[in-house]
Amino acid sequence: MTDSAHVTGAPSAKQPQGSHSGASGGRAGQLALMLGALGVVYGDIGTSPLYALQTVFSIDHGAVRPTSGDVYGVISMVFWSVTLIVSVKYVVFILRADNDGEGGVMALAALVRRVLGGVRGRAAAVMALGVFGASLFYGDSVITPAISVLSAVEGLKVATPSLSHVVVPVAATILTLLFVAQRWGTHRVGSLFGPVMVLWFSAIAVAGVQEVVRRPGIITGLSPTYAGAFVLDHPYIAFIAMGAVVLSITGAEALYADMGHFGRRPIRRAWFAVVFPALTLNYLGQGALILRDPRSIANPFFLLLPTWARVPMVVLATLATVIASQAVITGAFSVSRQAVRLGFLPFLRIRHTSPREVGQVYVPAVNWILFVGVLGLMLGFRSSERLATAYGVAVTATLIITTVLFLVVARAHWGWAVWKLVVVAVVIGGAEVTYFAANLTKVAHGGWLPLLIAVSVFTIMKTWERGREIVTERRTAKEGPLPEFVETLRGSDVVRVPGTAVFPHPTKATTPLALRANVEHNQVVHEHVVIVSTVGENVPHVPVAERASVDDLGYRDDGIVHVTLRYGFQDEQDIPAALRRLASDRTNAELNIDPDQASYFLSKVTLQVTRAPGMRMWRKRLFLALANNAASPAERFNLPELRLVVMGSQVDI
Repeated sequence: MTDSAHVTGAPSAKQPQGSHSGASGGRAGQLALMLGALGVVYGDIGTSPLYALQTVFSIDHGAVRPTSGDVYGVISMVFWSVTLIVSVKYVVFILRADNDGEGGVMALAALVRRVLGGVRGRAAAVMALGVFGASLFYGDSVITPAISVLSAVEGLKVATPSLSHVVVPVAATILTLLFVAQRWGTHRVGSLFGPVMVLWFSAIAVAGVQEVVRRPGIITGLSPTYAGAFVLDHPYIAFIAMGAVVLSITGAEALYADMGHFGRRPIRRAWFAVVFPALTLNYLGQGALILRDPRSIANPFFLLLPTWARVPMVVLATLATVIASQAVITGAFSVSRQAVRLGFLPFLRIRHTSPREVGQVYVPAVNWILFVGVLGLMLGFRSSERLATAYGVAVTATLIITTVLFLVVARAHWGWAVWKLVVVAVVIGGAEVTYFAANLTKVAHGGWLPLLIAVSVFTIMKTWERGREIVTERRTAKEGPLPEFVETLRGSDVVRVPGTAVFPHPTKATTPLALRANVEHNQVVHEHVVIVSTVGENVPHVPVAERASVDDLGYRDDGIVHVTLRYGFQDEQDIPAALRRLASDRTNAELNIDPDQASYFLSKVTLQVTRAPGMRMWRKRLFLALANNAASPAERFNLPELRLVVMGSQVDI
């Protein structure tokens, strides 16, 4: 475990609001980001019509009947669910609550923690709630690609029943290609998928309009009175239906988590201009078709189309559901990056894939863990209908957590009046609690799976947080204050040997363990000692002239200096290269060094599991496993392997 773990979660510079749009070149840039948002952000919720209504009418052995009252009631429930949860809650309100330009439940929790300030106990509880919400999102991230792609490829069974046996192999192949393609970055994927999603939303809107024209009365189903009447006439059936209606809003949390990829404005404009109207028209069309032909509840989406159009729609739907999978995958990357920054995960290899957007990242470890989970889930359940029984629990629990955190921000940060908070809590929060309660009936039939994933991820994150606190506390005690160490060296007769020693270290407050170990065990200090700390900024690039600051630690003649290097998210954190620039400047005598001949000392903590209080034994072993698999800072800082020395000390946990 190296110095990188010591700085995980350090706050970074605030990114100005609107920087996404400002960096993107005016109207043309906004249109490009809007197209990209259609291609990444709205893939999940945009493909919900494939399975939402079909699941409503098949749930609980057909409890919801294809009668006029039930159909109008379901259409009304779907429309108002999408309106309240997606349009009002997420697109209008939640997108305002960003944390340094990042979205997602964990970013929201971090914002709440910052707003609450010194209220330590309350802030810790809020952060734990955010971590559990993020953990639930990982459960959703495993199920969404499997159910989305399967539901699209299953259209082959409607168009060509003889091809039923190839559905699972084809779906597995498609998902494999998708996960392999992640390394090229979401900005490239988004620009490729954007036009496909424009075609998709156009196609589902046209398909819906054709049936609405045949039965224009279905438009009255948008009235909330039909949902109310359905609930009053069949309260139990309506409650069961709510467990499937929630499928129409899956993807709302991915919409928020992906905000860092494209910015607030493009996401809002894409929703109201394209996505929301297309979804509404398609759901209305499916409702009209079911009223005209009750047998169409078997697959109202594909049966909405004429026979000749079904195979082309299977192809288009498959592409669209690949994009749906992309939405949650990129969301999982964003959440993982936030977890690393906030100190809930060890340092992961995170590659920024866009020259402009801070949130566009690729996290290899998360990508391949998700791939294994998605493929295993698909091969285990083998149909979207069976997967639907596992869907919804994680989604609805995340919705509730997000609403609770948002209400805290609205009150403490924005100063909302109490009556506004009550309205949101009753209308939106009440609906979400109902969704969650309805989905609890699925726990025994597969709903346990996303909960198991969430509990596992939550345990990992909280274990890393607690273990890191213990190690940091004990490590800091071993390091000791750097100013005192410098004073001790000046008054000692320790031997100064020729050469330069560079010590990457997260702060100038404490002494690098490798430096202390070199003095204590070898009784020597190099002629030139350079302690280097790196700070990440939420901007693409920090100009070279503004990147470094030098502190002589109180003395200009002792050969010991501290350098702080500031990097943008697109800058390579190359410590040797930065030192070469400083050495060539010749303005600081203590930096008259040759970085190419320097030795680089990494401070390493060797963890020893003991029975000391702090964590249970199994959590200590889990923390040790996480620490041993964290990415090496040598790779992160581009340190030369042939001139690298690893030294440190043992810390008991």
